[in-house]
Amino acid sequence: MHFGYGLITCQRPPDDPRSGADLYHDAVERCVAAEGAGFDSVWVSEHHFVDDGYMPSLLVTAAAIAQATSRVEIGTGILLAPLHDPLRVAEDAATVDLISNGRLILGLGAGWRSEEFEASGVGMDERASRVRETVSVLRGAWGPGPFTFAGKHYSVDNLNVTPKPARPVPIWLGGFAPPAIRRAGRIADGFLGSSTGTSGLAAFAQAKELALAGLEQSGRDRAGFTFALHVPVYTSTTTDPWEEVKPHYAYLRWKYGDMAGARGSATATGPPPLGAEQEAQLRQTIICGSPAEVAAEIGAFRDALGDDIHFIFRSDFPGLPSAQQLDLIGRIGSDVLSQL
Repeated sequence: MHFGYGLITCQRPPDDPRSGADLYHDAVERCVAAEGAGFDSVWVSEHHFVDDGYMPSLLVTAAAIAQATSRVEIGTGILLAPLHDPLRVAEDAATVDLISNGRLILGLGAGWRSEEFEASGVGMDERASRVRETVSVLRGAWGPGPFTFAGKHYSVDNLNVTPKPARPVPIWLGGFAPPAIRRAGRIADGFLGSSTGTSGLAAFAQAKELALAGLEQSGRDRAGFTFALHVPVYTSTTTDPWEEVKPHYAYLRWKYGDMAGARGSATATGPPPLGAEQEAQLRQTIICGSPAEVAAEIGAFRDALGDDIHFIFRSDFPGLPSAQQLDLIGRIGSDVLSQL
């Protein structure tokens, strides 16, 4: 298995005293720490117009991470393809790949927030076709010379896009719906999914089969295609790791539902108190416990899915103090990865 760290979003809950500059400085610092701890990759995530500052500029941040690190791969998990001009993405991604000397993984997705599409002037019914065309434009742009492409949304006529990346940048597609997963198998270099702890293991196994069906449908070779998933993980040697991470994980999950209401808001708010039933349900969606317990649960993914999975620890929690976050990274490296 390969192991990643993320998803870095630079969100600032209302009780986080850090400035925006602090948050981005600390994010890069965590990537350096993750590299030192033995992770194979680090991942950033995109949303727009959110009152807690959810990261909107992935490739800018990826360039900063590339400059501060030397070995770890840098992934976008995910860049919302329909909201971006594909030629601009091709140029920016190639530049990041050069800065990193061939360490960029470009994860793309279709998006789901209507607020982002309305503000960008893009119809949500165009999402799938824009993702497909974006992949085609990126492939052409990163080819050896000029290319031409004629699509419904984008057209390119005999254009040589420079610079070229240090290597063919891997394109991984994210998604939840079966057509999106099969699409990844047909046109991408990998599929990036998610799982809510071991309770979501069966669903990801089904997603893997759908992506394999897409590969078979397009006559593509399984070799070189990557299956990746991000899973919430927290570990501690204290008596109750769940109590340590609960407010930060609760905020992370709650904020996705709050994003629509956050449009136009200038002040982030926090989630309401958890009821006992809500807390019990939330607790089931994260791998949380001692290092030995966490390693055993992650081992279940390896046993069920195989050694060729890229397992991304979704262990970057909004509002978790920097020292505690760095300690978590180090503990995963020394006490969890060492067991896997």
